[in-house]
Amino acid sequence: MIQSQLLSRIPGIAHGFFTRQGGVSTGVYHSLNIGLGSSDDRAHVLENRGRVAEALGVPRERLVLPYQVHSPDVWLVDDATDLTNVPKADAVVTTCRGLAIGISIADCGPLLFADGDAGVIGAAHSGWKGAFGGVIEATVAAMVSRGARPDRIVAALGPMISQQAYEVGPEFVERFRADDPDNTRFFAPSAKPGHAMFDLPGYILKRLGLAGLGAFENLGLCTYSDETRFFSYRRMTHRGETDYGRLVAAITLPVTKD
Repeated sequence: MIQSQLLSRIPGIAHGFFTRQGGVSTGVYHSLNIGLGSSDDRAHVLENRGRVAEALGVPRERLVLPYQVHSPDVWLVDDATDLTNVPKADAVVTTCRGLAIGISIADCGPLLFADGDAGVIGAAHSGWKGAFGGVIEATVAAMVSRGARPDRIVAALGPMISQQAYEVGPEFVERFRADDPDNTRFFAPSAKPGHAMFDLPGYILKRLGLAGLGAFENLGLCTYSDETRFFSYRRMTHRGETDYGRLVAAITLPVTKD
């Protein structure tokens, strides 16, 4: 797994942006596919999820991922939450110790958040729809509702599709320009007339800044271009493959503080 320098400095936090390596899946899912929504063998996916939980130091059944739908919705998890009743949401926030919360990705932006002083952590799945619709701000608001302060929150943006691999059409560009003319800076010319290359990581970083976070960083890793380490939905579509694996990013408050 890959770690953020910023998050690693916070005592009492364990986290990881996991690569596709270290699991038991085969074929296009090789090898650490955690996507129950894929057509991979369910037993393989559950074993892979178990390995992720163990890597973070929590029991296998204590890895919590939402049913993602590209929304701004946040799942607030506390000690009374039924972890078997997984809601549709694209972010998770908790103060529970010994519980790893995370999100799955295969090109969208994986965000992990922590306020170490308040003991509040969050994870958000930020594709263009989620970022545009406010999933970042909703995650911060949910953390604040549990005692965090925006200026104390640290966030890290993990492996995701880079601008060089993300071509979009004119309607897409116009949507962002109409919302804020400043968004023009996130589009570069494409070789295809009328199209553009979209800097989704840059746009996510802008939204993090506007949310007033204390510190945040971009790991600067591209899922599309690094097939050895990462799954990619767009790479799959360009190749005409039938399915793809999902990566996971997760964070936990260990049972005992360091």
